[in-house]
Amino acid sequence: MLTLTFLVKTLIELYVMVLLIRIWMQWSRCDFYNPFAQFIVKITQPIVGPLRRIIPSIGPIDTSSLLVAFILTTLKYPILLLIQVGALSLDPMNLLVGLLSLLKSAGTLVFWVIIIRSLMSWISQGRSPVEYVLMQLTEPMMAPIRRIIPAMGGIDFSAMVVILILYALNYLGMDLFPGLWFLL
Repeated sequence: MLTLTFLVKTLIELYVMVLLIRIWMQWSRCDFYNPFAQFIVKITQPIVGPLRRIIPSIGPIDTSSLLVAFILTTLKYPILLLIQVGALSLDPMNLLVGLLSLLKSAGTLVFWVIIIRSLMSWISQGRSPVEYVLMQLTEPMMAPIRRIIPAMGGIDFSAMVVILILYALNYLGMDLFPGLWFLL
């Protein structure tokens, strides 16, 4: 049962991350002709496409992708409970768990995108289409910090500051929801 639990949890979390990347790309107006962006759109289009006809976007936010991500995070723990125990629990508390899980997934996604962008800047030096999309995604967060703390000696500390802010928000989540935050 642990293997099935791991597989289901990992697949749901990965798809939620891909949906969040799609939302983030639309919000930051990424180049959707980029091969990486095309991959994200193609992998989410079968589920999000029909919903976009019913649920319109609100400004720069892709609400249909956000709804699918919220539904997946809300159903993740009842499904895992069904696999592990054999009982299905449809509790209104699952909505709070789904919202918190979605927020934590968004923070984790931002963390990893910044880490991957930083590592790729050392290796590809701006020649990769993936790095271009990652730059478009993270630049709105890092540019204001760069205005306050400029690069010193050729080293950009804005990524470190954003990661420290993410760590602080993670600890805030642990303080506000002590038992629940670790389960997400």
